[in-house]
Amino acid sequence: MTTQPPDGPYAGLLTRPWPRAAAAVVAGALPALTFPTPSLWWLAYVALVPWLSLIRTAPGARRAALDGWLGGGGFLLAVHHWLLPSLHVFILVLAALLGLLWAPWGVLVKRLLGGSPGPARAAAALIAVPSGWLMVELARSWEYLGGPWGLFGASQWQVQPALKLASTGGIWLVSFLLVALNTAVSTVIWASRARITGLVGLVGCAAVVAGVWWWAPSPRAAGTVRIALVQPGLVNGTGSVQRRFDRQEELTRKLAGQRVDLVVWGESAVGGDLAQHPGLRDRLTALSRAVGADLLVNVDARRSDRPGIFKSSVLVGPGGPTGDRYDKMRLVPFGEYVPARSLLGWATSVGKAAGEDRRRGEHPVVMRLPASPSAPEGLRIGPLVCFESAFPDMSRQLARDGAQVIVAQSSTSTFQRSWAPWQHASLAALRAAETWRPVVHATLTGVSTVAGPQGRAVGAPIGTDRSEAAVRDVPLARGTSPYVRYGDWVVLVSLAVVACTCAAEGVRLVRRRVRKPAPQRP
Repeated sequence: MTTQPPDGPYAGLLTRPWPRAAAAVVAGALPALTFPTPSLWWLAYVALVPWLSLIRTAPGARRAALDGWLGGGGFLLAVHHWLLPSLHVFILVLAALLGLLWAPWGVLVKRLLGGSPGPARAAAALIAVPSGWLMVELARSWEYLGGPWGLFGASQWQVQPALKLASTGGIWLVSFLLVALNTAVSTVIWASRARITGLVGLVGCAAVVAGVWWWAPSPRAAGTVRIALVQPGLVNGTGSVQRRFDRQEELTRKLAGQRVDLVVWGESAVGGDLAQHPGLRDRLTALSRAVGADLLVNVDARRSDRPGIFKSSVLVGPGGPTGDRYDKMRLVPFGEYVPARSLLGWATSVGKAAGEDRRRGEHPVVMRLPASPSAPEGLRIGPLVCFESAFPDMSRQLARDGAQVIVAQSSTSTFQRSWAPWQHASLAALRAAETWRPVVHATLTGVSTVAGPQGRAVGAPIGTDRSEAAVRDVPLARGTSPYVRYGDWVVLVSLAVVACTCAAEGVRLVRRRVRKPAPQRP
């Protein structure tokens, strides 16, 4: 394989270490523009091309790994830039560490797209490069490495064909096809000997999308339920927890007579354990009686029956707490706990990291509401708390357990004027499309929204500048989506592709060593 130098008027700059490093960071950061709030979703179809184009010109595998590392760090910094006020300089450390995940991907890109690849190598790249990308997304989706925020496929949250893909193969299938499309475009631009292969790749991506759009199954309508989202808005200063509770109580009372089936409050809406604070319990019980519906509230407090602080979704009916309770299982790194606190505890001194670790729940919970005209057998809801709505497997498990509606209680007030509230709200559409279950995303300060079973918005989102209680007629659906039924099959296929690619590369290296002539003795 020959090494092809960078092309174009800035080719000389890209052979120098520091300009090339800066170019890698910028190229890696470019895909961040595809997410809300810029929402340049169409840019995702070519957003990786500059990064791929840079890596393919690397003089060797070591430089390609560095280009992948720097680009990955740039991507994470751009996608999570709104964490800067909380983590300060520590966000640079996190980006540098997690960016390392893209180093092997850089080597893979160099091996398959570097130089002047022929049709066979280009065809392999169309499958292996997106498979390698998915391995990176899978690794960083581990909750202890930050979780699956900013998966590339999430940029397509408002594109209906992409949501249909998500119902078939989850967010992973959307990410795979986006990277494959970018790889095909790069092949058409740079691989003069394999342009036909690149064009076939483009047609293949379009054929997969069209095939899924026309032949993949769709959910069956199953009536509607009326769900109210209570968003109190931003409350700061002394006594903010009590004043926020008072505002939510005031907004909820206005729902009386509107025949709602469920009222949902946001994350950390209640600041005291209901068993230890009978005044809060009685006020919530009276609210439920006044409205004629159960309240799903979120309690952020020390438990009376277990040690430590929990974030819990608690269902309160006209007779008081029903006994249904879900404790948050996946916590936000540094926001709700500090990983390896003995080593990284210093992060609390340079940012707003958690001073005390929250405790984890043990299992998901599906709650059943009382029978109503719209749900004669009682509505089954599956609660998630904040960060958990980013995990595809959690909503999938709730759908498998029988949840008819998935409810995500969230709070992004710390990042009120950033991209974070809209990015978080956009995940509701993806989780709904994957599971064929509507997703109610209720927050304290916005953005609150509802997505129907196919990912389409139900009513207008409640923005970060509003304080209100909004009622939505939420459509229900019957049936099991292919993603819920078959799970992460795209990830398994990608894992097999990467394994085969590594094995083939190992065989190639062995053969090269065997064929290499022995040095002649003088």
